[in-house]
Amino acid sequence: MQHTNLGNKKIYFTKNRDKLIEYAVTSKKILIALNAEKILNKNLKLTQIINNNIGYADGVGAVYAVKQKGYKDVIKIAGCELWIDIVKKYHSKKSFYFLGSKKNVIERVVKKLKKSFNNINIVGYRDGYFFGKQQEKNIINEIVNLKPDFIFVAMGSPKQEFFMSKIQNKHNSLMIGLGGSFDIFVGNLERAPSWWIKNNLEWAYRLFKEPSRISRQIKLIKLLFLIIFKKL
Repeated sequence: MQHTNLGNKKIYFTKNRDKLIEYAVTSKKILIALNAEKILNKNLKLTQIINNNIGYADGVGAVYAVKQKGYKDVIKIAGCELWIDIVKKYHSKKSFYFLGSKKNVIERVVKKLKKSFNNINIVGYRDGYFFGKQQEKNIINEIVNLKPDFIFVAMGSPKQEFFMSKIQNKHNSLMIGLGGSFDIFVGNLERAPSWWIKNNLEWAYRLFKEPSRISRQIKLIKLLFLIIFKKL
């Protein structure tokens, strides 16, 4: 696996997503999707978590930034696809814990996974709505006791990264932050059609469907500006 720095953040990249999966499984670290928003985020705690784990190019801005540094062997790897690839590859060999989204969504996720993968070993799951340090501690203790090989967390960023780092202090496993991927998986959220994805315009489609995302997409414009003027 190759890596470089984008500003003060380390990013791993590859032209083969299987290599990323294999590296992550061996390393037993947190897989963190890096897009313009995360690259430009100045939170020191988030930066430290990224640099101690495996940040990968989830957004087109991250891909362009790596290529601008002279590396050609980089592809965009969508987190909403990556976790499914991991399940497909390891469902009969590893154990899983799923955390995030609303109660009815996570229940539908688990039901669909069990239907698609008959022998999948799901040792536990729960929604991502909990409050207070005691409830957080109880969830972490449950995960530690269950000892899953893989933990998938869909709570939105940077909340999911902060929570996974707390689990990491007590349990060694591969983890991946998934944002809204569970909602996409069960059909609550619509992903861009393949043409938009293939032409690196998924961000534009999402903005068209959700105009309220404009403040987030401005980060992509800012990142592209930094790439063009080689300020990263």
